Amino acid sequence: MKRSRILAVLVGGVFCMAVMSLYRMLELMQGAVPKGHQAIPAGQVEEDLSRLQQKIDKLEHLLSDNNRMVAMLRDSLLQQKASLASGRRGANISSDSVPHSNSGLLPGCRLAEEVKGAAGGVQLLDVYDLLPFDNPDGGSWKQGFKISYQGNEWAEQPLEVFLVPHSHNDPGWLKTFDRYYQDQTKHILDNMLLKLSEDSRRKMIWAEISYFSKWWNEIDEQKREMVKRLVEAGQLELVTAGWVMADEANSHYFALLDQLMEGHQWLHRHLGVAPSSGWAIDPFGHSPSMTYLLKGAGLSNMVIQRIHYAVKKHFAQQQTLEFLWRQSWDSSPRSDITCHMMPFYSYDVPHTCGPNPAVCCQFDFHRLPGRRIFCPWKIPPQEITEQNVKERALLLLDQYRQKSRLFRSNVLLIPLGDDFRYVESSEWDAQFTNYQKLFNYFDQHPELSIKARFGTLADYFHALHRSMSSTGTTLPTLRGDFFTYADRDDHYWSGYYTSRPFYKRLDRTLEATLRATEILFSLTLAEMRRFRGDGHLVEEFPVGKHFGRLMEGRRNLALFQHHDAVTGTARDPVVVDYGTRLFHSILSLRHVLQSCAHWLLLLDKNQYHHDQLKPFLQMDDVIMAQDALPQKMPLALSDEPRTLAVFNPVEQLQASIISVIVDSPDAQVVDAETGQPLAAQISAVWVEPSRASTDSFQLSFVAELPPLSLVVYHVIKAPHGSTLRSQYTIHHQGNQPAIQTEHFKISHPQGAEAEASLSLSNKHVEIWSSPETGLLQKLHLQSGLSREVRVQFLWYGTRTKKNRDKSGAYLFLPGEEGAQLYTSPEPPLVRVSRGPIFSDITSHFPHFTHTVRLFHLDGHAGKSLEISNKVDIRSEMNHELVMRLVSDVASGNRFYSDLNGFQTLFTRHEIPENTPLCPSPQYHPEGHTSQENATAPSRNYIPTSAAPNTKQAVDTKCCGVVEPSKACLH
Repeated sequence: MKRSRILAVLVGGVFCMAVMSLYRMLELMQGAVPKGHQAIPAGQVEEDLSRLQQKIDKLEHLLSDNNRMVAMLRDSLLQQKASLASGRRGANISSDSVPHSNSGLLPGCRLAEEVKGAAGGVQLLDVYDLLPFDNPDGGSWKQGFKISYQGNEWAEQPLEVFLVPHSHNDPGWLKTFDRYYQDQTKHILDNMLLKLSEDSRRKMIWAEISYFSKWWNEIDEQKREMVKRLVEAGQLELVTAGWVMADEANSHYFALLDQLMEGHQWLHRHLGVAPSSGWAIDPFGHSPSMTYLLKGAGLSNMVIQRIHYAVKKHFAQQQTLEFLWRQSWDSSPRSDITCHMMPFYSYDVPHTCGPNPAVCCQFDFHRLPGRRIFCPWKIPPQEITEQNVKERALLLLDQYRQKSRLFRSNVLLIPLGDDFRYVESSEWDAQFTNYQKLFNYFDQHPELSIKARFGTLADYFHALHRSMSSTGTTLPTLRGDFFTYADRDDHYWSGYYTSRPFYKRLDRTLEATLRATEILFSLTLAEMRRFRGDGHLVEEFPVGKHFGRLMEGRRNLALFQHHDAVTGTARDPVVVDYGTRLFHSILSLRHVLQSCAHWLLLLDKNQYHHDQLKPFLQMDDVIMAQDALPQKMPLALSDEPRTLAVFNPVEQLQASIISVIVDSPDAQVVDAETGQPLAAQISAVWVEPSRASTDSFQLSFVAELPPLSLVVYHVIKAPHGSTLRSQYTIHHQGNQPAIQTEHFKISHPQGAEAEASLSLSNKHVEIWSSPETGLLQKLHLQSGLSREVRVQFLWYGTRTKKNRDKSGAYLFLPGEEGAQLYTSPEPPLVRVSRGPIFSDITSHFPHFTHTVRLFHLDGHAGKSLEISNKVDIRSEMNHELVMRLVSDVASGNRFYSDLNGFQTLFTRHEIPENTPLCPSPQYHPEGHTSQENATAPSRNYIPTSAAPNTKQAVDTKCCGVVEPSKACLH
């Protein structure tokens, strides 16, 4: 500790000396300026500036070193303080005993130099270098290899088997959430309560709190007490305890955290426990962002399943199917979570007892002859009797032993379940009764060296850690993500990255609206208590109804994170049900926003009156249905000021461009607090590519929004011609179309001017686009760097050979011809708009409208290009549209991709030729927009502070991104 203090003093001293050196250098530079403004030789100025730049560079290095040293000190101190307490944790531990401070110990973003210097561990990218990505026939384990054993491996330590009954209940897929509940889930949980209570040896795990909470609300108090006793006794374990088993590719980290919190808070409120183990057997690939959230929520262990079959095979060969999953940016073990990877094809019974599914299926007693499902391998299960128990037990033991050879310990996890299992009471009896007979036989024959019983994940992981501790066995450390998933051959599950993009965008809209509403609601309650002075709220304020709307919004957002919802892989009626829930939640949350803003904006709080039918404020757009795009509401202007309120829900100062529709081409925006007019721009509202509206106009201005602020502006009708208007240039190959507009200047370049590249610029970046298509070709940065960045659009077809799978909601299986450049029978109409607030180039093609926009701002927005596409390919069949970026950046196959909006992951594209595999779901080479949701607008932001660090050609998906939400009210 004394050494740490001395080091801290030294670090502080280095920092102070560096700062003082910079100030001294600046003083010397200022003192060197000759009096009387005498001329200074140009060479001397350049030399002095160069010397100053060197000093600044040295200071930056010193500051970087200082930050690194401080981070190391902090980590060292935290490690010394961290408790090493160990001991058994129950299936679900008491929520009062959860160390809530654990989340505070999780490190933030660490310096890359620290991680590079960390010893040990496996990086998944390095594993990919070792894999041939072939798929040879492995025998009974088709995607694996032959497993052998001597038989004496368990002489000293008997094989310890935990058979874990489970039922995977999708909250929507082929049926809606409510229909599944009524038809199946309700009966599963009713039977669970009865059958587990009959025998204390029986156990089960459950994951989806959305279903569990719905069932809980319907059962009486006596049954609730039975549930509590089962949980307390360790017979029933709630695993992960999220609202759903979330998708880990498309979901934003805020929504992932929301569904976790909603489930965990429900569990704490009603059962007083917290989960200790994660269970993710059906998401289509796995993200380290999710493991970080699970570890922060207090979980210590997890199970995953859908991993590329070649990766599973490699891990099985190396006995690394169990590992410590660590964040790529973390050099310490504090983010580690123990992870168990299922080795075989699926999580159903035929693929969980061992490597031979034909044998394992014989031990799925729900498939006994005469029942409604059967074994595809045509060898049915047999009911266990005294006559066949030995033969059956030895056959099962062989599978257990083979599977155990893939792991490092003598403890074995055997899941027992499938989708919507245990609906019928008879299935419970068949599974539990027959397996108990097998377990009894094992117990009666100790020479077999096996102890098998029903268990939970907590039982399994406790035994695993105990066994490894006693033998001194350690687990390897792994970094990276498990995308993209393939279950066989070249069937890569990257289609769902972009399936139903309209609903992916609706998900992000609800997410942003919910977060903004939660913040404004909290600020309103705090201000009310301060205003009253007695800690109470204003009586007329409908706090109960608003809180209910917030909870409904959180739960509907959470429900949509299900791995068949946000992925777009559910059936059409189910998607409509999801969309309706999202749509109604957005409308409900807008009521809360309007009500809160109403109270906060009132100067005389005593005049507050809540009337839901006649709200004081209105939103600036309306959404008419769950499958409709939002439409801007026009603001009628006059000499009387109209009030416009803008809310900034983030904790940083924002310079945002606010755009509203007005009924006059002349308008003025004034800051209500200071009375100062703001720079504004009037743009046309284009009803058709060549026709502008004559009674609607877009008013845009720059709003300086303090953190978490509600800022009021006044909009009034201005004198004719006083507002700066966008100027338009129309480019069209061939006959020039007639442009219908009354209020804007339109030009049609001719000759050499018409053939010159289109150009837009601000003080940070300049871009050039094709005059024929309007598509981006090149950009030049303020730093002097120029890069070729070409935008292309292409078609992908799908496979056509007989009996071959085609692209769909899950898979991306393009046709043998590959991507074909998009061609249009007619040249596009290209419209260039220039204004003081923003300028853009819009290209109108038959199937899409493409816009690239530059903002005349400082900060991130001014240094970025905003690219948006509005797509309609409903006339096409078996075609997918992609936007490709072609760059001259010589980065080879190395680039960085986003994971869940939470972290940026370094990745490589080193997949066998002709394989449509993409290494990241957030930014991947084979992105596409599917035909079924063709009207979705899309936005992708390309930061221009550095040229796109991608391979030579990268196809970007057409999907939504999260933007800071701004609630505009008038």
